[in-house]
Amino acid sequence: MDRIYLSPPHLGRHELNYLHKAVEDNWIAPAGPNITGFEAELCTATGAGHAVALVSGTAAIHLGLLLLGVGVGDEVLCPSFTFVATANPILYCGATPIFVDSEADTWNMCPERLREAIEDRLRLGKKPKALLLVHLYGMPAKLDELLALAEHYDLPVLEDAAEALGARYRGQPLGTFGGVGVFSFNGNKILTTSGGGALVTNNAALAERARFLATQAKDPAPYYQHSQVGYNYRLSNLLAGIGRGQLELLGDRVKRRREIFGWYQEHLASLPSLVVAPAAEPTGSYSNRWLTTVLLATGPTPSVTPETLRQHLETRNIESRPLWKPLHLQPLFATAPMYGGAVCEDLFARGLCLPSGTAMTEEDLLRIARALREAL
Repeated sequence: MDRIYLSPPHLGRHELNYLHKAVEDNWIAPAGPNITGFEAELCTATGAGHAVALVSGTAAIHLGLLLLGVGVGDEVLCPSFTFVATANPILYCGATPIFVDSEADTWNMCPERLREAIEDRLRLGKKPKALLLVHLYGMPAKLDELLALAEHYDLPVLEDAAEALGARYRGQPLGTFGGVGVFSFNGNKILTTSGGGALVTNNAALAERARFLATQAKDPAPYYQHSQVGYNYRLSNLLAGIGRGQLELLGDRVKRRREIFGWYQEHLASLPSLVVAPAAEPTGSYSNRWLTTVLLATGPTPSVTPETLRQHLETRNIESRPLWKPLHLQPLFATAPMYGGAVCEDLFARGLCLPSGTAMTEEDLLRIARALREAL
């Protein structure tokens, strides 16, 4: 049987047009018209005032933290239930992540635990430097409550929308609510540039600063002069061309991911021990359903765990993946403060990501459902 991957790239013919043009015009270096075009089209797609195309979403988070003034000795509020790329850039800056538990509705940062964390850090005389939000698996976080807390405590917001391109909250695209937003175009994302990311902002000065830092922080001089640390973070013109072709398909890709989520809901409903979740979109939320995720409804048993499900799917040549292991449980962050933990630890213990690629066929989906029934 052919392998069914978790979330493989799904290319059309659009991308080749931009790649051919770049090769014909000899624009293959990390500069060129595809980069400026991709950035402009990202602004159109998201409503952001400015976009900076970068080599990865991780690079975008790193630059975003620097733009918000995060430095050595600072503390940054961050969800524990996320991929390590969210928190690693905090360490790049010499800062400390302050982890916050999830809430059960969207699996994103819990406003109550966030308030607890902020007030406790203030009591300790350590006001956090920034709030780093995540929209997990494409589901919008509870932005009304989280942003109200950020405003009340005067915390700049960096919005990690790496998994959430095409999702919206109260009609506004995710990634545009904070002072800085970031997207990822890694190979498994809803759109891909092979490897890549972007930083978006409505602040022209921040965007210009990001471009400066991303191109080795070269001073305005006729020779190579550098007064501060810079980074080699700009996306190449070739990869930006792939991104331009992919962006033309964003609406179709989001529609298909949401259809796949609905298919799983319908066809797995007869399995009482398994729940497709988070099922409901809170009022005002529109998820891109990047990955369909499931939970064991009654909790793991010695014979049925997310890992036994994953292993059985592997015997049918089907890729799946555990939910993110909370960062406060990672050896790398063993000494980082954590507020709460029960919710995200429970999700990790009960959850699995199912194949969600937009090129999957009905036959592929039926094969996955059959394998899950066998395992249960």
